Amino acid sequence: MKTLRLLPALLGLAAASPLLAAPNSRTVVIFDHPENFSDVRDGYFPSDKGREAILSEIRDDVVDCTRHLLPQGDTLKVTFTDIHLAGDFRPDRGPGWDEVRIVKDIYPPSFKFSWAVSDPSGHVVKQGSEDIRDLNFQYRMTLDVTDPLRYEKAILNDWARESLGSLKRS
Repeated sequence: MKTLRLLPALLGLAAASPLLAAPNSRTVVIFDHPENFSDVRDGYFPSDKGREAILSEIRDDVVDCTRHLLPQGDTLKVTFTDIHLAGDFRPDRGPGWDEVRIVKDIYPPSFKFSWAVSDPSGHVVKQGSEDIRDLNFQYRMTLDVTDPLRYEKAILNDWARESLGSLKRS
């Protein structure tokens, strides 16, 4: 009886883990020591749950934006070593501001990661290491202005199109 109660909780934890790729995905996203990332915080006093939610959303976006760029059978592995979200928290503005991310051009988003695309036989066909910082991030055209990660997603989507767009093979 107790085992049956634990099963949904364990499945929920597994699904929420930011270290795993989406099921049946050809893209694997790894966050290498996310507790040491520059800024993946949900507030001035961050929570592990908030960090995991942010990383999960970034992972889902990378999986989604690379889905149609990879040739059939190829796999992509992306290993993030640092992330700094756009904006910063400024509790010096007064009570209640410790959970409001102030987005200004002086707080640009940045990513450090390595990646490799492997063909069905496991041979690496393309790889790279990236250190991306977009100083003009606020001038990007984003579709969903209510998405708090819109700048980060736009940067990663641009990277995917530029780096993986030439992979299509017959």
